[in-house]
Amino acid sequence: MAINLQKGQTIDLRKNDKGDSFDLSQVTIGLGWDVRKKKGGFLSGLLGGGKEEEYDLDAIAFLLDANGKVANLGRKAKAPNGREINLYEGDVIYFNSMKHPSGNIWLTGDNRTGAGDGDDEQIIVRLDALDQKYQKILFLVCIYQGKAKNQQFSMIENAFIRAVDNKGKEIAKYNLSGDPSLNGMYSMIFAEAYRRDGSWKFRALGEPQPTDNFVEILKKYVNN
Repeated sequence: MAINLQKGQTIDLRKNDKGDSFDLSQVTIGLGWDVRKKKGGFLSGLLGGGKEEEYDLDAIAFLLDANGKVANLGRKAKAPNGREINLYEGDVIYFNSMKHPSGNIWLTGDNRTGAGDGDDEQIIVRLDALDQKYQKILFLVCIYQGKAKNQQFSMIENAFIRAVDNKGKEIAKYNLSGDPSLNGMYSMIFAEAYRRDGSWKFRALGEPQPTDNFVEILKKYVNN
């Protein structure tokens, strides 16, 4: 049975305290969320109020070395629409660079609404195949254009991150729902996976950030 983590709690991904062992040849990091519906009266309903607003939350992963830094920031490239993008095929997995050059970590897609049950976005990691130079993976979620649209984590409900092994067994889950303390917060450092004593650990972090641009967070993890 999966463990429901508390903020700051750490577990071993390979084997939990209950004796369950897990297949880390491919691990799914699933993220999900709901958007709190706006309250409105009868008149508001007639005018279209009370509908669930679309939030575009993006899942992002930083691959960190032994110094806790992103060593490879990738390169510039041309997107299909001709626009120039940065951070392509480096150690940052995000919507413009969805698969790592090693092929061992990738983002499955972009869910723009959070609608439906289950995972809204997934990052797949072949932990057993990941190069030893990668000692930690940081998992983030950012609200795209959150500041411009005044969309904050205080309006997110039933947010979670979970780890599922290659056989579909849920290893751990960390739940986080919005509250007034998350006003003005547009991103969340959700969790991290890191190597320790020959195994992989998973820690729930839940660290809100006041920026909606993951590059601002990335600056803390690059060498100046």
